[in-house]
Amino acid sequence: MNFNFLSPVSDLVLAHNELLSTQALGRKLKIHSEQQGMPELDGVDIAIIGVLENRNDINYIGEEFQLHEIRKSFYSLFPGSWNVSVADLGDIHKGESVEDTYFALREAVSLLLQKKIIPLILGGSQDLTYANYRAYDDLIPMVNIVNVDAQFNLGDSSKPIKNNSFVGKIILDEPYNLFNYATIGYQTYFNSQEELDLMDSLYFESYRLGQVSHDIKSVEPALRDANIVTVDLNAVKGSELGLNQRYSPNGLDGKEICAIARYAGISNKVSSFGIYEYKPSKDDDMTSLLIAQMLWYFIEGVNYRVQDDDFSDDNSYQKFIILVEDESLVFYKSNKTGRWWIEIPFLSEVNNKLKRHTLLPCMHQDYIDACNNIIPERWYKAFQKNSV
Repeated sequence: MNFNFLSPVSDLVLAHNELLSTQALGRKLKIHSEQQGMPELDGVDIAIIGVLENRNDINYIGEEFQLHEIRKSFYSLFPGSWNVSVADLGDIHKGESVEDTYFALREAVSLLLQKKIIPLILGGSQDLTYANYRAYDDLIPMVNIVNVDAQFNLGDSSKPIKNNSFVGKIILDEPYNLFNYATIGYQTYFNSQEELDLMDSLYFESYRLGQVSHDIKSVEPALRDANIVTVDLNAVKGSELGLNQRYSPNGLDGKEICAIARYAGISNKVSSFGIYEYKPSKDDDMTSLLIAQMLWYFIEGVNYRVQDDDFSDDNSYQKFIILVEDESLVFYKSNKTGRWWIEIPFLSEVNNKLKRHTLLPCMHQDYIDACNNIIPERWYKAFQKNSV
């Protein structure tokens, strides 16, 4: 496999790693180093890739950054009782142009996905999500993206791509592979009314910060249905981060963002995970350690994945049919995990995008609502997109 555009982990980080306990996570990783070269990827489940690209940040003023502190914090943690193998493949440096960096990231992610390896991407400005998304072009027909962010990032797609407008490019650029886009933790005052209306008109999902903080479990079905999960660190409240990282006094706290990372890891469908908008500072310990813990919780989630979405065996699930407003809603509950799904009807007379996505993850509360004659919002939006 050709990863020539990935530079090895720095000797500074590797020297720090040698001082750690032999039980530390860093001593158990396969690491791309100057001395040993690129590690063999056979048997690897998860691969970390740093991307040192931030030129499409709307606030970019020429500053450079490194990921050394994140790696040192991550390597210092102790693994759980995991059966997953993790590799650190090093960094993609800035290309001659941002498009060159996009190409390198797209190629790296595509190669890893073909090897059934989950890329963990550390950036860099969040427009890198666009390159991550384009890596799926030749792999699956429709892609679901979950963005953990204070903003929707729809932007003006007629203008050059930036970290606050990459979703508009994803929606409108060919090939059209996006099926669903969901934002977790958005804060209304950071988004225009036009963007709020556009999210509704496209039947995309959005989870306001207050809703997420009130009931973190409400976002699990959206994460269970995602292929790509992208996290903007600006979604985290400023008091949890270093000085350069502080964006808003309100936001997700450390426990909430780590819970979201774990939900993403547990999802059988999530095949790439990115953390972006890292801005190191002299008091960087808090930010780097929080990112390290997010990575830890994602890996923990992957380790505990359970294949509970195969409904070919009647003994593996329970089926419930509820009549709501002349609609027959069909629910499935896994006997193995207790997780719920709702069936989306196949409409043969329309251009159906969900031929292989007929079951939508949901919550037990959705079943309770259906019993009370309330149609679940996720089902309604998916049905509407399916009918377009």
